Amino acid sequence: MKKWKLAAAALCVCFLFTAAYAANAAPGGQADPLVTLSYLNGAYTRQVKDMVDQAVTARKAEMEQALRNIVAGQGGISAPSGGGSVFTVVTLNQGQSLVGDVGCEVMLRVGSATCGASDSVGLIDTTSGGVLGTGAALSQNHLYMVTIAPRWITASSATVKVLVRGPYTIQ
Repeated sequence: MKKWKLAAAALCVCFLFTAAYAANAAPGGQADPLVTLSYLNGAYTRQVKDMVDQAVTARKAEMEQALRNIVAGQGGISAPSGGGSVFTVVTLNQGQSLVGDVGCEVMLRVGSATCGASDSVGLIDTTSGGVLGTGAALSQNHLYMVTIAPRWITASSATVKVLVRGPYTIQ
């Protein structure tokens, strides 16, 4: 009889410790890794949405400020020295080359010219979305961009007129 009382008391003590431990464990924490679907659909989803909304709002404010700076001409994407935000008309004689730095844009308006580069990849044709290889002829009224220096165009006809925006040198 005494053994039964002792076993019952030990069982009650174990039950009390287990109940106290379970009551103090945070749901979904390290002590209690079990997470319910209602927690995921409720509180957790709201927390994730709030974090995403805050990040999107902060990034949107940064982008709006950068756009205002660009429009006001105060920074953001600034024009390199020797370049500008407007196109300049440049006239080349046959055999002359216009060497563009990275970011330089060129549009052939009059005459004919060929692309030059130290490797096979020349200018990016932003009008067609293609690549103009070394030695290929420029198409009139297509906008080309220098993305790797050095890249150049060489006048093939007696007089060549190009619109240029960005840093360049004539050789």
